Amino acid sequence: MTSVTSLFAPVEADLYLLTENLKNLVGARHPILYAAAEHLFGAGGKRVRPAIVLLIARATVLDSDITPRHRRLAEITEMIHTASLVHDDVVDESSVRRNVPTVNSMFNNRVAVLAGDFLFGQSAWYLANLNNLEVVKLLSQVIKDMAEGEIQQGLTRFEASTTIDTYLEKTYKKTASLIANSSKSAGLLSGVSAEVAENLYRYGNHLGLAFQIVDDILDFTASTEVLGKPAGSDLISGNLTAPVLYAMEEKPYLEVLIEREFAQPDDINQALALVMESRGIERSRELAAYHARLALDNLTPLKPSPATTALVELTDYVLSRMY
Repeated sequence: MTSVTSLFAPVEADLYLLTENLKNLVGARHPILYAAAEHLFGAGGKRVRPAIVLLIARATVLDSDITPRHRRLAEITEMIHTASLVHDDVVDESSVRRNVPTVNSMFNNRVAVLAGDFLFGQSAWYLANLNNLEVVKLLSQVIKDMAEGEIQQGLTRFEASTTIDTYLEKTYKKTASLIANSSKSAGLLSGVSAEVAENLYRYGNHLGLAFQIVDDILDFTASTEVLGKPAGSDLISGNLTAPVLYAMEEKPYLEVLIEREFAQPDDINQALALVMESRGIERSRELAAYHARLALDNLTPLKPSPATTALVELTDYVLSRMY
């Protein structure tokens, strides 16, 4: 399995610069907000989203170096993503993420909400300063999508009538919208045609969907150590993902357990067992592979380069995480 570190080799130096810049960009005057930002941007993570922006930038400006605006877009993308995680952790009452304490557990919910708001505000300010109205519109839509996706998830907890289409719509808003719109924005800053910009949007969209579907599979198949959170936590909280929705089609009793919100002592163990006994995981893997193929199809307009190769290999990497 290719490691994500070697995959991002064409932008390794760019990502190092990004990590250093993020701490400076936050520039919070309040010590607690600054401490929260230091914690967030020092917490590791794979930096997948800004890496995609930087790879697309390098793949679309072949004859010259990427511009400061490309770099700023990558930084904005990571700030928006991080802000959304901080708010998600408050909503989900999570105490760890990537095996690192969350901002809400280190400080408190109030500080975490304010830190998330602050990051969204900072990202909006830097976004406006890119002086590209189309990119401003695209990334503003992302922030709106993320909020709608979180609300949609909150309102459909333990909703056994949820369909795969509804799940994919929520997944687009919460995860794929940022990757899709920042991918398109990176192309627009390089001056690509409207047609190529649309290809880049579709690449990011399908890659983002595949990425999240794989995450939802790992919630059942990976250990707590690997996940950095308890296995099966989505189902326990009533967030019904692809493996569960497919499993319900085969195992009607799963619907009964979900609708009573696992009220009986052994309900959650029974529910997890039913998911694992079904073809839910297998069908979810097929769904992820389908979206990864669609992502790959949209890279054909890009000229060969190390960055383009990395974007191609990223579609394989996303799927390889399942095994």
